Amino acid sequence: MTLGALSQHLLFALALALFSAAVVRAMIRWPILDIPNGRSAHRVATPRGGGAGVVAAFVIGVLALYRLADFARLEERQFLGVILAACAIAAVALVDDIRNLPARLRLLAQLAAALVAIGTGLVLSRLALPWIGVVELGWIGVPLTVFWILGCTNAVNFMDGLDGLVGGTLLIACAALAAIAAGEGGRFVYLASLMLAAGFAGFLPFNLHPARIFMGDVGSQFAGFMLAVLAVAASRFDSNQLSFLIVPLLLFGLLFDAGFTLLRRGWMGDKVGAPHRTHLYQMAQRAGMGTWTVAATHWGFALFHAGLAALFLRLPPGLKPLIVLPALGLQLVWLGLVAARVRQAGLSWRG
Repeated sequence: MTLGALSQHLLFALALALFSAAVVRAMIRWPILDIPNGRSAHRVATPRGGGAGVVAAFVIGVLALYRLADFARLEERQFLGVILAACAIAAVALVDDIRNLPARLRLLAQLAAALVAIGTGLVLSRLALPWIGVVELGWIGVPLTVFWILGCTNAVNFMDGLDGLVGGTLLIACAALAAIAAGEGGRFVYLASLMLAAGFAGFLPFNLHPARIFMGDVGSQFAGFMLAVLAVAASRFDSNQLSFLIVPLLLFGLLFDAGFTLLRRGWMGDKVGAPHRTHLYQMAQRAGMGTWTVAATHWGFALFHAGLAALFLRLPPGLKPLIVLPALGLQLVWLGLVAARVRQAGLSWRG
């Protein structure tokens, strides 16, 4: 990529960030209020749906690239179906932000969008495992891809419960993914992640503590789905599909918290689908860590994981799957720290 093209792309991203910010401001003036309850981290009724700015910036970006910018037009036109599916998820999620739709309907919308992605050919056919190597998935690649897309979509959604935490994490992750994809020649991944980063850059200033607006399901489900799709698309960066690990690595802090909480609640006999406030980030905040501290800790995770992703690109194929080990080690340290503070504060892991 030439310096001139990079400058054009960055100016384009800046314009999208400003557009995202304008949409977020409009959502603040036309509020969909999030009323505090016993599970809330906030104490004042606050507008939600700010993620509409991220969605709107992404959609405008895609339209501009196809109609105006030949130099940056997406080559893989089959991804238009994926983008339309992501927008459908966002539309259902926005209605959910307004009217609280049944969970089953939300899941069906996500499943339909995942099947659209698979219909375009975005299916994992190989998976690299530590100490085992590359495994051919065969027919199991389809259900595994569906599981990944649904899991990532909902993990991002579940983690959006504290001012600035998810917005800042996704801004860092998307910017890092754009830089990686630019170097690897992944045009769709590069442009999509750049537009997502621009959207979050416009949204985040309004979401910092004390938040003027929350992202809402419209933003978290849209972003979770798009990043899940980008992970599968990034697997094309190499023949063994080792590059699939890049996005899970960048999102590792969010995925670990969501996954650990789900498994712990199931182990303890709690209803895993019931509302609660026992994610690690929630327990940390309830145990006395400030909102800024918890959010900034996750931003630090994202920066650390971005560094690991850069290292991942330089490792020989046999060592690439092991890159998850330092990320896992960091999360285990965080788990131990939170558990110690929870014990000192006399909090219960239930409820």
